[in-house]
Amino acid sequence: MKISALRLFNVKRFAGKGVAIEGIGDGVNVLCAANEFGKSTSFEALHALFFQPHTGTPGDVRRLRPYSAGNPLIEADIATADGRYRLTKQFYGGKRASVTDLASGRLIAQADEAETFIAGLVRGGTAGPAGLLWVRQGITGIDKRSASEEDGEKQARASLLESVQGEVEAVTGGRRMAEVMAACAEELGRLVTPTGKPRTGSRYDAAIEQHRALSETERRLGDEVAALRDALDRRAVALKRLSELERPEDREERRSAIDQAQARFDKAKAHGEALKAAEAESRLAHQLRDTASRDLSAFREALDKAIRLREALVLAERRRDEALGRRSAAAEAIDKAFAVAQSAENDEQEARALLARLDAALKAREAAGQLADMRARLADAELARADLEAGEAEWALLDVASASVDELQELDVEIARLRAVEEAARPAVVIAYDAGVEACIALDGCLLGDGDERGYDDNAKLSIPGIGLLTLRSNRPPHADKRLEKAEAKRRNLLAAIGVDSLAAARRRQAEAQRKAADLDRLRNRILALAPGGLLALREEVLRRAAASADTLELKGDPGQARQALADAGNRLAEARNAVREAQPLRGGADEAYIAAETALASLRAEGAHVEAILGPEAERGGREQVLAGTLAELEIRLHESEARVADLRASSIDLESAEAALRRAKSAEEAASREAGLLRERLADLNAVIRTRSDEAVEELWREAVEALGAAAARVKAFETEVRVLERLRTALEAARSAARDLYLKPVMTELRPLLELLFEDVSITFDEKTLLPQTIRRNGLDEDVERLSGGMREQLSILTRLAFARLLARDGRPAPVILDDALVYSDDDRIERMFDALHRQSRGQQIIVFSCRQRAFSKLGGNVLRMTDWQPQD
Repeated sequence: MKISALRLFNVKRFAGKGVAIEGIGDGVNVLCAANEFGKSTSFEALHALFFQPHTGTPGDVRRLRPYSAGNPLIEADIATADGRYRLTKQFYGGKRASVTDLASGRLIAQADEAETFIAGLVRGGTAGPAGLLWVRQGITGIDKRSASEEDGEKQARASLLESVQGEVEAVTGGRRMAEVMAACAEELGRLVTPTGKPRTGSRYDAAIEQHRALSETERRLGDEVAALRDALDRRAVALKRLSELERPEDREERRSAIDQAQARFDKAKAHGEALKAAEAESRLAHQLRDTASRDLSAFREALDKAIRLREALVLAERRRDEALGRRSAAAEAIDKAFAVAQSAENDEQEARALLARLDAALKAREAAGQLADMRARLADAELARADLEAGEAEWALLDVASASVDELQELDVEIARLRAVEEAARPAVVIAYDAGVEACIALDGCLLGDGDERGYDDNAKLSIPGIGLLTLRSNRPPHADKRLEKAEAKRRNLLAAIGVDSLAAARRRQAEAQRKAADLDRLRNRILALAPGGLLALREEVLRRAAASADTLELKGDPGQARQALADAGNRLAEARNAVREAQPLRGGADEAYIAAETALASLRAEGAHVEAILGPEAERGGREQVLAGTLAELEIRLHESEARVADLRASSIDLESAEAALRRAKSAEEAASREAGLLRERLADLNAVIRTRSDEAVEELWREAVEALGAAAARVKAFETEVRVLERLRTALEAARSAARDLYLKPVMTELRPLLELLFEDVSITFDEKTLLPQTIRRNGLDEDVERLSGGMREQLSILTRLAFARLLARDGRPAPVILDDALVYSDDDRIERMFDALHRQSRGQQIIVFSCRQRAFSKLGGNVLRMTDWQPQD
């Protein structure tokens, strides 16, 4: 295929207008123009015409549309071995595609048929020869790009090499090898993904999914079969146990055991009740016997006690009469003493009231004096408080931290020590004059006396009259540590922080601050002495006393006489009370004696009444004693009889608890058997339902069918796994064989590329990557270099030469395609670009090459057919 003309309308910058490039012929065709002239737009339009369907609007199509919108129209005239045709496409509104025979003007295809016709020209789209040989602006084809672009061009290169390689026709290379590898890859791709996982929707994936589903079904059915068999086993066990529980002989045996236990329990219960009644009767007889015995003893004791009570009553009545006489005399004496005490107490109260009034008047006078004293103390305390606040302010200004003063003292000592060390290391001059010679030598202007020692630092000038000036140099090295300067700087900073100029001043200030602190302590102590509770409490007390003060009471009487009268009244009251105290014990003793006598008499009378009640009338006492003795004898006999009856019943007693336990055991055995039988019937009903359901569903038959189907599915999965392993092993073997034959495989392109390389480079060879079929390394001057490390100019030159070689191979294969370069030589120097022009012309024999460039001066030397852009208006 060759292109003879290109026309475009309403494309990118050509909004509302059209341009045409006519007269494109064989060999080299060159279109040189300035930037923004439309060269790349023409290339993109040509690319869209051949590679973009007219019905879509992908990114490449959207980029063709002008900013003002519109419908891009592209038209190209081509020539093939079958004839000359015009290809037309319009995108967006009125979208269409058509193919016209230029010889007859007949429309031979449109729409999808036209797309099919154009696709047949480029054979594979962007992955075909045109996509391989058409170079966009700034793309060399060697740089890294997207995986899809790399794979597309790799397939085009591989297809081309396989089709032109006639020398290698074995299965290890050439078309047959490529067909086998493609078939292997295609078959493997139908089964697994590139990562080796089963491909979704493939037969392999379906077999695995079927195996998984059958495995789940087999597991589920197996569980159901196991459940059915377990239900059958449990039903057999339950039926066996139920038949054992419901055997007539066993049921009769349990019923008989219950009846026997019930009879024994009833007998034991009746015997126990009889024993309890006999024991109660025995206890009653015992109580009656004891009561009769006590009654007889009490009657006889009462007879003896009645005689003693008569004698005691006579003595008690005599003692009571004597106590009544003493009690009357004591009462008269106490009444007299109480009257005297009451009179003395009235006199004492009158004297005490008079003294209280006199004391209140005196305290009022004293309170007035205390209020004046407190006011004076308050005034003194407030003055002291003002002095304290002023002193605290002065002390705050004078206060110096003891640590700072101590640190300053340490610094003075350290500075003195460092100065002494430095002074000891200083050179010194001593003059000893001869006898009779006066002091005449001066050191730095100071006269030196006989025997005087003077030190100096670095240099010193010794003036000797009559001789001259003597310069002394110590040549001492400077102090490296500068400890003295650091100590002095620290001392200056500390003095500045304290606010003094010397240690003595700091000590004086510290002493003054201490004196001021002592004065402040004295003021605080004075304030504390004047107002122990604080100034606020003292002020409140003064206000309270001032508010509570009243008029001074007038004194009416002598307080001393009042106190003496109170003391005399108190003495009289004490004497009267003592007399009452002396009389009261006598009254108390008389009362106690009377009470004791009266109590004793009443007690004797009560005992006498009790004895009389026990004995009864005196005439009947002898007969009553005989009756009590006879009753006691009868009760003794009755007691012996009841005890004998209880002993007999105990000897023949039956254990009621054992009989009751035996009855409970028999009943519980019967109840347990009944409960177990009921539970077994319920369990059998459930098991029968499960078994009937499983039997109706034919679970075992379904499970056996599932097992057989699972085995078949496993075999299918294993067959697919084997097929995948075989295909992968075949692919590995083919790739290894192809790699071993890469020299023969790449021989055609190397044959075409070698003369082109000789035009540009000397002693250069290229090694191709067997995976990408692109230049990988070059060898020059005996050294190998990676292509990616080469300069931009050399990479673009290798790219174009490689494409020219592939273009020649296409032509030899009967599929000539134009080489289109859009500003492909950007980084080449003047010498290399002329050699590239030679290579283009060399390859243009029987080949169409179209070059777009903005480098007008450089490409003027290219020669060839110069193309022009002309205005063009499409026909309606």
